[in-house]
Amino acid sequence: MIRSDRARLPAGVFAGGICLLAATLAAVPALAGSCPETKQSVRFGFYAYFEPVSHSAAREPGAAGFDEHRGYEADLLTALEAMKGINLSLLRRGVTAWEGIWLLPSGPDYDMTGGGITALESRTHDAAGTRAIAFTASHIQFRQSLLVRTEDAKRLTRYEKLDNAVRVGVIAATTGESRLLEMVGLVDTNGFLAAGVRIDTPRGVVIADGSPSFRITAAGAGPALDGRQRLYPPSPGMPQVVYMANEEALIRALLAGEIDAFAQAEIGNRQAARAYGDRLVIGTVEEGTEAGGFAVAASDTALAACVNEAIGWLTDGGRIGYRDWFDDPGIFLHRARLWNGGLR
Repeated sequence: MIRSDRARLPAGVFAGGICLLAATLAAVPALAGSCPETKQSVRFGFYAYFEPVSHSAAREPGAAGFDEHRGYEADLLTALEAMKGINLSLLRRGVTAWEGIWLLPSGPDYDMTGGGITALESRTHDAAGTRAIAFTASHIQFRQSLLVRTEDAKRLTRYEKLDNAVRVGVIAATTGESRLLEMVGLVDTNGFLAAGVRIDTPRGVVIADGSPSFRITAAGAGPALDGRQRLYPPSPGMPQVVYMANEEALIRALLAGEIDAFAQAEIGNRQAARAYGDRLVIGTVEEGTEAGGFAVAASDTALAACVNEAIGWLTDGGRIGYRDWFDDPGIFLHRARLWNGGLR
């Protein structure tokens, strides 16, 4: 882990359409010579179930290969490790729980985490409201979408068509959840649930009263909503929302007809549509995009600066991203070889 007393540096910039981090995300920009002089280990936790962005070679924790990182972020970080002078060696560990994964570097066990994390200001603070983490330069962009069965593709073409007969599956504390709730009117711009929303929880049914006690954002939710299982809308023009633990469970439920749509990033939904042939398709895609990055401790400015330096080169200042990797998975190692050859 790299530690530094260096003061926070100016905000990142936009390049090639990908945000290299705004000041509101407390980012540290790339600096020449910001990396350690000798090889240093970085304890990196990756979300194990977001194929093809970040996933484990084995799905079961404890199985051989569970800590073997695969996907877009894995290849990007392998190229980072290969760059001369970056001097970072990642000790990778699979993480099964998504909720709060971005806050792990503020604790004792991880220096950096990833897994398709949208870089949001609300995710930089811990439960006490203290700034705990910062995000590195963005290396990927997401658009939210709905995955549906092929026979429902014409029926579920817009978020506005989701009424109370439609059951949409989500994973808690994701931007897939928070953006869905906002677009269909179940929460306001502050994340407060509309009055009258009925919520199934492990402790019984609770009814939202429109107050801050019933708030859901991409950074988490109030204690009354812990373990939320299902939301029932207060009016017929809004869908039901069904919560499950991971993408695999939601896709099984979608195929079985237990839910009608799965709300998550387009990248993951397109991967599922390809995997299931003509059974699943994308119903609709949100127009807006979200920038994703890696999370580090807010105090670890040196690590952030070093990672930013490498990401800036590997992505060619934001001009190379997920689609380029999808077409050529070796593209980041190619960029690393150019760096090592002095072509920078």
